[in-house]
Amino acid sequence: MQIGLIGSGNMAGAMARGWARPVLCSDALPERARALAAQTGGEAIASNLELARRADVVVLCHKPGQLREVAREIAGEARAIVSILGGVPLADVRDAYPDRPVVRLMPSTPVEVRAGVVLLADDGDGALDDPLGVAVTELVAELGTAVRVPEAQVDVAMGLMANAPAYMALVAEAQIDAGVRAGLAVHVAQELVVQTMAGTAALLRHKDYDTLTVRREVTSPGGSTARGLDALERAGLRTAFSDALDAVLQKERR
Repeated sequence: MQIGLIGSGNMAGAMARGWARPVLCSDALPERARALAAQTGGEAIASNLELARRADVVVLCHKPGQLREVAREIAGEARAIVSILGGVPLADVRDAYPDRPVVRLMPSTPVEVRAGVVLLADDGDGALDDPLGVAVTELVAELGTAVRVPEAQVDVAMGLMANAPAYMALVAEAQIDAGVRAGLAVHVAQELVVQTMAGTAALLRHKDYDTLTVRREVTSPGGSTARGLDALERAGLRTAFSDALDAVLQKERR
């Protein structure tokens, strides 16, 4: 399947590098498309129309506000549409491409290393079980974990996963800084924190996402972990993450 990416920004690049196959790409900034093509062994295409004519599936990675503009260029030529446009529901994409199969998905940046989460929006019309939906699901499986989410819950799901790499990076940074302040070399603190995050994620999956069990297995009554957890609770860790999700949803639902 020949993939064409309209828009060659960060998320398009993460997906293309995760697929590790030649893709067609275009962008309002031609040099950005050329750079992505060079990284993937693909081809930078001069126009969206030409890309649509050559691709089996067109992935919309441009700015959400450009939906209608791009559709006017390619709607008559695109064979199938996959949208990763944030905040743009399936109904709007289908309205812009009324006679084309459309799938909506939302990836996270770890797809670059094939360890991401990709949401597949399901509005109950069976599109994800049609040939395009099945083909897209197979493509997504190469990038990490595919999760079907009802269309009405996509914004909430995005608030948990699409923004989370930045949150996790901030948590890692804060822990590393704390270790350095206490005397560790930077590279040692980085290795300890990042590998522990990766290992804990694997452990949580192994234990069926039982966060309480994972916490209890490392927490002795009155011990150092208990004191550390108490400090995090008193500092408002749970409230901070809840507030972060509320802030994301407030913007998405305007």
